[in-house]
Amino acid sequence: MKILLVGEYSRLHNSLKEGLEALGHEVIIVGTGDDFKKYDVSYSLHPKFIRERWLFKKFKNLLYRITSFDLEKTEKGIRFYFLLPKLKNFDHIQFINSDAIETQPTLGLWLYKKLYRNNSVATKSLLVCGDETPVVDYLLKQELEYSILTPFFENKSLKEEFKFTIKYTTKNYRKLFNWVHQNSQSLLVSDLDYKIPMERMGFSFDFIPNPINVAKIEYSDLEITDKVVIFLGINRMNYIKKGIHYFEEALEIIKTKYPEKIELIISEDVPYSEYIKSYNRAHILLDMVYAFDQGYNALEAMSKGKVVFTGASPDFEKEFNLTEKVAIDAVPDAIKIADELCFLIENPLEIIAIGKRARQFIEKEHDYIFIAGKYLSVWRK
Repeated sequence: MKILLVGEYSRLHNSLKEGLEALGHEVIIVGTGDDFKKYDVSYSLHPKFIRERWLFKKFKNLLYRITSFDLEKTEKGIRFYFLLPKLKNFDHIQFINSDAIETQPTLGLWLYKKLYRNNSVATKSLLVCGDETPVVDYLLKQELEYSILTPFFENKSLKEEFKFTIKYTTKNYRKLFNWVHQNSQSLLVSDLDYKIPMERMGFSFDFIPNPINVAKIEYSDLEITDKVVIFLGINRMNYIKKGIHYFEEALEIIKTKYPEKIELIISEDVPYSEYIKSYNRAHILLDMVYAFDQGYNALEAMSKGKVVFTGASPDFEKEFNLTEKVAIDAVPDAIKIADELCFLIENPLEIIAIGKRARQFIEKEHDYIFIAGKYLSVWRK
């Protein structure tokens, strides 16, 4: 098959591409590379003309302040338009999100229709693996114990911080989602943080866990000879949504309690290739709080054998029939997070044991070739 994957936010589509290629398929990725993370894509939509020219950048910022019109989104759409002659004769097209091009929704819809006309015989799928219209609709009901919108519910002055999430409920983004959904033969979700809302909103879909290329991620048993090394990677754009302040508060507690037993590594807004190297020495990685399942960063760290504080809820353990911890459930409570860290610091053998189980779990449930086969089965269904 010749397959087009549109959008890339987390390396999910790259790992899926590697799995599909291992099974003999031809795969192209079109996307922005997700800003500073710089994920690999076959054809880039990165708005370098607006972003990298000082005068245009100044004009863009001024225009946005006055009108809220984003020229970078327009450039992404224009770049996709000029790629259309190359985006033909695919057997399958998958969107990583209804806003996969990251342009204005009306322009995005027009471009999708052109892409579909170029590939009228191709089957299409929509993957829900992040903010999406029905997911946000459900989260706004406030029926879950907590979610990425919890900080917004607690403090409405944070509205600006959540505009990229709330936008999916506006008229044009809702129209974009509805069109992509209605014109897709398959709808997929990647983890419980999307599976639960989509189920409760009445959608039919296939649940396929994230693919992880275990062949490319080096694993080694954890060794603790001196200090326990703890890593915290901060993405300022998602700082509030991920509940990073709970980790920071917990670290202040354990720094006071174990000044000679721990070493902290903190990185901020670095490219993906640099980020994944920056925690190689760590035993423990602090990922995110407001989640029931693991996102992509957590899964890759688990595949390296790290102990990851992330979404690892009872729902997650039930979904995968787990009887032992493969990750630590990070709840929105700094004291509980600190207590979990204290237990691990005082019981280093448990760190080593969880790290081993984490890798085994990834190999069993997230292997990229195994997962690529699941995608192919759904697309062909």
